[in-house]
Amino acid sequence: MTLIAILIGTVAAGVGSVWLAALLSFAMLARFTQHMLSLAAGALMATAFMHLLPEAFESAAGAHELFALLLAGLVFFFLLDKAELWHHGHEHHHGSDGSHGHAGHHHAHDHGHHHHGDERRSGGWAVLAGDSVHAFGDGILIASAFVADIRLGVVASLAVLAHEVPHHMGDLVVLRQTSGTARAALIKVSMAGTVTALGGVVGYVLLNRLEDYLPYFLVAASSSFVYVALADLIPQLQKRLGMRQTLAQVAWLLAGIGLVTVVSGLAHRH
Repeated sequence: MTLIAILIGTVAAGVGSVWLAALLSFAMLARFTQHMLSLAAGALMATAFMHLLPEAFESAAGAHELFALLLAGLVFFFLLDKAELWHHGHEHHHGSDGSHGHAGHHHAHDHGHHHHGDERRSGGWAVLAGDSVHAFGDGILIASAFVADIRLGVVASLAVLAHEVPHHMGDLVVLRQTSGTARAALIKVSMAGTVTALGGVVGYVLLNRLEDYLPYFLVAASSSFVYVALADLIPQLQKRLGMRQTLAQVAWLLAGIGLVTVVSGLAHRH
């Protein structure tokens, strides 16, 4: 039953986020992107602080070890971002063909932008490779949440779906340029999204064998969610806006937190 739930959750998050991104970007509804960023940021932070971390700290694992892992996770993602930015900046400056590391991750359209949020300017295959690896990791994180509690897994799936939408919108734009048609771009990104299910199955198998390590998986997931929310999404929201737009931003952020908190109450009541 848990495995079936994991498959449903991972497919919904992995492929559902792609189709929602396509609806928003191809249907010319990009003006809602800022709302999605706010909602995603709120949902990710609430998922980490209201769900995953409490679940981990209620276990027999030591608080000192869990906090150390949370800190290590945040530093790891910071260094990963630094390495990627340096890699892209180095390739753009020297015209490298990217034969090491992220092969083909050069600036295909020479827009001079770094890989950040939904402003990706990489080659089509590089985007697909990056999406696949990310999707596999998301699948493992979703599986860890489902093994802890079915309702927790549902929330994690929704959080992953929400935060993937803005990124997939950028992917679809790049792939529409490299593929030639919106349909081809949608098919390619959807296939990358199905890798989330593979990650879910692998995560389920590993977690069943290593149940004692479940709290550490949950904390690792939390570090990912917190980092994405604070380092990627929130900075994109920090723009000078009018009062109405600012209130809308705050409202969508609170809506993301509220949505997760409501489901949190159901999960912990169980």
